[in-house]
Amino acid sequence: MTVATFDPSAAARSDSPLVTVTDAALAHFHKILSGDAKYVRLSTKVSGCSGYAYVLDPVERGKEGDVEVMLDGGLTLLVAADATELVKDTEIDYVVQGINGEIRFNNPNVVSECGCGESFNVG
Repeated sequence: MTVATFDPSAAARSDSPLVTVTDAALAHFHKILSGDAKYVRLSTKVSGCSGYAYVLDPVERGKEGDVEVMLDGGLTLLVAADATELVKDTEIDYVVQGINGEIRFNNPNVVSECGCGESFNVG
């Protein structure tokens, strides 16, 4: 049996981005950035009945250890160092249904979600 570990520094250097962002999500990120906010920062927090919740914030600057993911249109997504293993290979999308829009995280690492979809757990 082998144990795989995730090295966020290596992920930042690899040809494959840590996370991907659809064109719809990218357009949404450009809309929410205003004033001093230059980046969108993805982090996670312990929450809900399944374990973790995604947190997206427009920020002026990142925190130590954040992984930078360069996006089209000159936008940079920052991923919190402690969230990298949880969100590795996730696609971030923005979906509009009727008059409502929401960010969706298509995370292949998720093994369970709570019934309301607010929290997730990875294997």
